[in-house]
Amino acid sequence: MKIDGSKMRGKRNIIILKFGGTSVGDADRIKKVADKIISASLEANRVVAVVSAMGDTTDKLVDLAGEVSSGPSRREMDMLLSTGERVSGALLAMAIQEKGYDCISLTGGQAGIVTDEGYSNAKILYIKTDRILKELKKGRIVIIAGFQGINLRGDITTLGRGGSDTTAVAIASALNAKYCEIYTDVEGVYSTDPNVVCGAVKLDAISYDEMLELASCGAKVLHLRAVEFAKKHNVVLHIRSSFNDIEGTWVMDNYKKDNRMERPVITGVTYDVGEVKVSIFGLEDKPGIAADLFGRLAKENINVDLIVQNVSEKNFAVISFTVRNENVPLAEKVLSKIENVRVEIDSDIAKVSIIGAGMQTHPGVAAKMFKILAEKEINIEMISTSPIRISCVIKRGEIKEAVKTLHSGFGLSR
Repeated sequence: MKIDGSKMRGKRNIIILKFGGTSVGDADRIKKVADKIISASLEANRVVAVVSAMGDTTDKLVDLAGEVSSGPSRREMDMLLSTGERVSGALLAMAIQEKGYDCISLTGGQAGIVTDEGYSNAKILYIKTDRILKELKKGRIVIIAGFQGINLRGDITTLGRGGSDTTAVAIASALNAKYCEIYTDVEGVYSTDPNVVCGAVKLDAISYDEMLELASCGAKVLHLRAVEFAKKHNVVLHIRSSFNDIEGTWVMDNYKKDNRMERPVITGVTYDVGEVKVSIFGLEDKPGIAADLFGRLAKENINVDLIVQNVSEKNFAVISFTVRNENVPLAEKVLSKIENVRVEIDSDIAKVSIIGAGMQTHPGVAAKMFKILAEKEINIEMISTSPIRISCVIKRGEIKEAVKTLHSGFGLSR
C-alpha cells in the first residue's frame, strides 16, 4: 500500500524531516542530509528539519561529565547535553548554505519550545511558532536542534530518551504540517528485528496503536513518547532510511479500510532484554498493600511493566513485577525500606511480544502463541495482555529462538 504524502488534506504546505545521530554521524553524511533537505525544499515544500547529536556525542558528553563530577546536577547536565544537537544543526545549516540555499539553525528555545521544570526528562507545554513561521516566510530552510527546549525560568531543558523524535512530532503538530518524516538507519518498521530473523518483512503502513505497542515492547525504531504525541495530535509519520530513497513505513490511522481482509492477524513480533524481574516475598495479603508498594515506586518515577501476584498462602503473598535495568538500584533502595519482606532480583529474563490489531476479532491467538513456545520447550514465567498485544517473560537465553519461532508460526516471514 502506497501513500502519497502530497495528497494529505487540510494541511499546510510544510513538511518536517527528522534526522537521527547516525544520519549526521560525520561531515560526509551531513552533506548527504543537506542534499535530501534541499531536494525536499525544491518540491514546493517549506521544510523544517530536526536533528539529533552526531553519532555517540551524547554518550561522550555524559562520560566527560563523570570525569569532573561524581553527581552532576540535572540542570547542568541539560546545559551540557543540549550542545550536541546544536553542533549538528549548525553544521547542517552551513552545509546547506554552502550549496547556495538560504538556511538558519535554531536551538529548541529559539524555536519556541517551552517545557515544564523537569530537567533531563522535560515535557513540552507549548510551542510558540512565530519565529519558525517568520523564517519560513523568508524562504529559508529551518534547522531545529532536537531533544531540548526552554522552561519558564529561561533555563535549557532536555526531553529525555528519544527526545529528538518527540521534538519533530511536536513541531509537526504545532505547524499543522502535512507529515513528519523520521530518517533513521533502517528502511522502516519491520515485522520483527531483521538482525534476528532474516525473513522479516518491512511494513508499508501501521496504525498508531500497533506502533505504540511495538515501541513499548522493545522496538527501537521510534520512541514511545513520539508515537503517543503523534496519535494524540493525529500527526502522520513516515519512517524511512537516511541512506536511500526507498519508501518507508507510514504510521497513521484509517490506512487499512480498503484492505482489512488482506492483513494478517499479527503485525509484528518484538522483544526486550532491558528489563529485570523483581519478586517480593512475605507481603501481608490485605487491602492497600499493593497500592502502598507501587505508590512508593511511582514516587521515585520507577515505571513498572508486568505485574503478577501469586495466590495467598497463610495470609502472605508474593508479588513479581518487571522494571528497566537502569531502575534496579533505585528500586532496591525503595524496597529495602519495607519491613519483613525478602526481595529477589532476576536479571536472566527477556520479554517477547506479539502485536496486531487483528487479534481483537480472532479468538485463540494467545493459545496459539503459548503452543508455539511450548513446542520449543520455552517456559513462560509471566504474561501480560492488551487488546492488541500479548507479552510473555521467558529466560533471556531463549529470546532469539522465541522470536524466530513466533514470527514463522504466525506466518510473518517472507
